[in-house]
Amino acid sequence: VRRKKRVFCASGTSVLKFRAERRCGKEVRSSFRERGVKASLSALVVRYSERKMADHNRVAKELRECQKDTTGGITVAEQADVQAGCMAHWSGTIKGPVSSPYEGGTFSIDIMLPKEYPFVPPKMKFSTKIWHPNISSQSGAICLDILKNEWSPALTVRTALISLQALMSAPEPDDPQDAVVAKQYKENQTDFVATAKYWTEIYAMR
Repeated sequence: VRRKKRVFCASGTSVLKFRAERRCGKEVRSSFRERGVKASLSALVVRYSERKMADHNRVAKELRECQKDTTGGITVAEQADVQAGCMAHWSGTIKGPVSSPYEGGTFSIDIMLPKEYPFVPPKMKFSTKIWHPNISSQSGAICLDILKNEWSPALTVRTALISLQALMSAPEPDDPQDAVVAKQYKENQTDFVATAKYWTEIYAMR
């Protein structure tokens, strides 16, 4: 009967023992990798929670500042109902700019802050009907660059409302939200002003 030769590695350890130790080493390394992944995930969760807390703190601070500073005819109030996918629901008001067809009116703005705010812009629309080239006369949707591609986390809800008030004074008919109003604005200023004033009296002076 031929005896099987037992092979030894250079250190004198048998191959079987060497292989067992190598398997054990792989298991240990695998265990360390799993622990590392879990630790990384835990760190990500912590960072995400910290970021969301910072975002909520910023929103609360913005609301306090808006409620404190009512200069310029701009106010903001918190609403109780919050839609899915949103962090907060606010309502704002803008006084019609002086020397504009909207003078004397108070216009309500619906404001939704997405969960990604301030890294994405707030969602705003007019609740009060208004006759304006950059605001839909049907839905209240707004065409304003900082509420779209020109938004920056450095901006605030109040900044957006101030820009919206400025837009009421200086419409941009070449980038309209309401094509019918924009056409009238460009072709017949007299009729536009008369219609805008009439809508202001009917809808924004109640």
